[in-house]
Amino acid sequence: MGIVYQQALRFKRKFPGTIAWRIKKHADRIERHLNPDEEVKYVFVGQRNNEFYDIITTGIFVITNKRLLIASDRVLFGYFLFSITPDMFNDLTVVSGLIWGKVIIDTIKEQVYISNLSKRSLDEIETMVTEYMMTEKKKYAERDKHENY
Repeated sequence: MGIVYQQALRFKRKFPGTIAWRIKKHADRIERHLNPDEEVKYVFVGQRNNEFYDIITTGIFVITNKRLLIASDRVLFGYFLFSITPDMFNDLTVVSGLIWGKVIIDTIKEQVYISNLSKRSLDEIETMVTEYMMTEKKKYAERDKHENY
């Protein structure tokens, strides 16, 4: 059992209201795409879509020391893998509904929707994603400043 799967199970046990399944398959996809020097910082699961009634597109979301990875193993064949580096991150929106919540990660090119999250998980997810991205964006800004001199 890999670290990604263990952390995903920990999240699911902590926030059982989150809708997610096939977690082991999604975690395996992430594990295969982790670089040797990447360290897993935080893992959460949810639906990779914008609609509460669409419960088919479960995914796993992993923050490493270098990027945010999103993986979704397809039922029949293939998978989706998205990588968001800190320089592509714009902002984060949290929406709390009647039963579930949703997180929207805005990047330079698109918005990533993560829905059907337990409402109790929203604070933790927001804190972990925002803190990571703010810290990493500062590193990018400092690196750019030094390159321009």
